Amino acid sequence: MNRHTAREIVAGAAGAIEVALDRPACTPRGLALIAHPHPLHGGTLDNKVAQTLARAWVQLGFIAIRPNFRGVGASAGSFDGGRGETDDLHRVLAHYRQVLGAELGDAPALALAGFSFGAFVAACVAQRLHAAGQPARHLCLVGPAVVNFPFPSLRDPQPLAARVLVVHGEVDEVVPLHAVLDWARPQQQPVLVAPGAGHFFHGMLTPLKDWVCAWHGGAP
Repeated sequence: MNRHTAREIVAGAAGAIEVALDRPACTPRGLALIAHPHPLHGGTLDNKVAQTLARAWVQLGFIAIRPNFRGVGASAGSFDGGRGETDDLHRVLAHYRQVLGAELGDAPALALAGFSFGAFVAACVAQRLHAAGQPARHLCLVGPAVVNFPFPSLRDPQPLAARVLVVHGEVDEVVPLHAVLDWARPQQQPVLVAPGAGHFFHGMLTPLKDWVCAWHGGAP
């Protein structure tokens, strides 16, 4: 993302997990775990939407963590349809909570974010944390691939996270907007529609970052 981005390796169930880590200039207020799009379709932690989400959360004062899914970059293993990927993100989160615990202090804020397939994995991690009685504070889903993967309900029946943002492109050519609205409607989940945006938000990455920051609005 920039020359200050650190690349690290975390031990996972399938072997090494490559992670990119970006820090804010201020004292960090929490962790933001960001999941990239489908690894079999070119998705990596360097995806521009994933990087944009990292920039937004760093600007908001969070340490942004972007793992490479199994079989991508220096990460070991192979694609596991979301199951192993969820396990790996959960393990990465546990690792950095332990390693950065002293720096983050008591009860740091946790943000989960993901793009496309990564939104599915982020939602699955949120569901797991919610079931364990440790829900995330923020859940940010961009271009969620609801037509391709069995997304958990955002209300289980309680919300998976205290604050949830769903952003989708008006002219998304991969996941039609109507499919996301059909998914969101029974959950009474608002969807922020990006006018004129396709699935990959070409030419709209800066507005996307600004929308995430404005939605956060200084919330704890």
